[in-house]
Amino acid sequence: MTTPPPIDDVSIGGDVIRLGQFLKFSGLLDSGGEAKEAIADGEVLVNDQVDRRRGRQLHPGDIVSVGGRSARVQP
Repeated sequence: MTTPPPIDDVSIGGDVIRLGQFLKFSGLLDSGGEAKEAIADGEVLVNDQVDRRRGRQLHPGDIVSVGGRSARVQP
């Protein structure tokens, strides 16, 4: 049985951040263009569900995953 990769906690310094911004801010992806493409292609999961809305608002506790890496939104 394999263990899932660790989830990095990323403090956003507030209550809300948009999905596209969080992907770059957390380091899960390198650029806005890369984030836009990954979201459009259905490669990004929010709380274990595909989400294709780049402007989706994330709140503390939400977990974003892409490419086998995950990050949890922290205030």
